[in-house]
Amino acid sequence: MKLHKWSDIKKASLDPERRARVDARVEAELVEMSLADLRRELGVTQVELAEAAEMTQGQISSLEHRTDHLISTLRRCVQALGGDIEVVAVVGDKRVKLTV
Repeated sequence: MKLHKWSDIKKASLDPERRARVDARVEAELVEMSLADLRRELGVTQVELAEAAEMTQGQISSLEHRTDHLISTLRRCVQALGGDIEVVAVVGDKRVKLTV
């Protein structure tokens, strides 16, 4: 799987003004959104994500409509968008970052 640097994706898909709006939104709050919402927020089409993640557009569409995901599949898509996945377990008042 070919990975893309976030800096390359920012340059290719978002103008500086839009990138600043996305960054401000992320900084302002803990963002909770679906994979489809994240993809759209970044201005990436299903076809573009599919190409970057070495999947088909149909697979991306199916993935975006699922309610249960494998971490490895989410990681593949999020990395193709230039990000990474962190898994945190919350047990009582403790937050533990799990290695996956």
